[in-house]
Amino acid sequence: MTAPAGALARTERVRPRPVPTADATVTVVVPCHDYARYLPAAVGSALDQAGVLVDVVVVDDASADDSLAVAARLAAADPRVTVVAHARNRGPVETFNDGLARATGEFLVRLDADDLLTPGSLARSVALARAYPSVGLVYGHPVHFAGEPPGAARTRARRWTVWPGRRWLADRCADGYNVITSPEVLMRGSVVAAVGGQRPLAHAHDMEMWLRLAAHADVAHVGGADQAWHREHAASLSAREVDDATDFRERVAAFAELAAAGAAGLPERDDLAAAARRALVRQALRACRYEVDRGRRDPGRVRRLMAEALVVAPELAGPWQRLDAALDAEPGALGRAAGLARAVRVRADDVRRGRRWARTGTYTRDGARGAPRLPPGTTDATDPTDPADRARSRVPGGVAGSWRAPDDDPPTSPGAAGAAGGREGAA
Repeated sequence: MTAPAGALARTERVRPRPVPTADATVTVVVPCHDYARYLPAAVGSALDQAGVLVDVVVVDDASADDSLAVAARLAAADPRVTVVAHARNRGPVETFNDGLARATGEFLVRLDADDLLTPGSLARSVALARAYPSVGLVYGHPVHFAGEPPGAARTRARRWTVWPGRRWLADRCADGYNVITSPEVLMRGSVVAAVGGQRPLAHAHDMEMWLRLAAHADVAHVGGADQAWHREHAASLSAREVDDATDFRERVAAFAELAAAGAAGLPERDDLAAAARRALVRQALRACRYEVDRGRRDPGRVRRLMAEALVVAPELAGPWQRLDAALDAEPGALGRAAGLARAVRVRADDVRRGRRWARTGTYTRDGARGAPRLPPGTTDATDPTDPADRARSRVPGGVAGSWRAPDDDPPTSPGAAGAAGGREGAA
């Protein structure tokens, strides 16, 4: 597999610069299933984007409410809106892919019908993508909310980070988590045309696509601005169907699909798969230990997750037997104190990682321990203005002594960590 023309050899962290975007075309695909009440706001947030030329494709997946009628009214009111209607429910993957087949823009966005774009989001992402033609995926910070959308968003981009795609991919495998929600992503249409649409995964179809795009193009992050509003509500597919065990199983499926197809041409494919497996196994053990240590035990939750982990790693049988016994045991005072101390450390690490994600778009620094060896010609970069990176550069091996590798991955995903992470489509 060859890198795209102009592909980066090292990570770049730079200040945003003016880039013409007025002639850029962006197709926003809006999958919709029973979200008539949210659809006008989602479509409006796309049509109101300044600085780019937008068209919207609404794909109604056989909604039982009046979503299709609402979509038709939106199309009648604005010629930039196209409606596709399914006669029967086909699920979120086919719904998005049907919209993708009608996309004509230079760039592409998938916006679920219950989410919204923030003002100026597309112009900020397009500017970065046009400044770096090797970039196939741009993302930024999504604001998660419940109830009414926030009244304001940060709209000034303060930094651009651009990773060699395979560097970003290696770090995602070493960490094992999804760092992207979904509506904050802008994709380059030509790259999507080359790699294809979403694969038929139940909940991790978004995550798998981000990984696959990174195997074929560079990845970038718009820092300092809020790029989308993501709605959290009980009627979403993820809220209804995704628990810890399901999330784990779906991430396993996403990385398996990456190894089987998305990264099939990469010389480091086997290393990527091995790194992802190690990360997932660590996470399962850590999550279950956390449930035991914090004293608010849900044995069913823990046992469902461990059952999934044992499918991936049968060698966990020994540690699992000890955890299983601890679930039903009543620890003494010293045992409770030690467990709570461990749980506090885990939670503190979760918070730290979540804050880093909110600032940088990732939970770990580039080249985290456990990441596969970089492809030939690809190197890391540090940010000389970041005290943590300055400290790291003084430590042999490039890892600051105070930083802990992702052995301490969060038991539940802060921010956008879930594989499906509650971030997938509305259908």
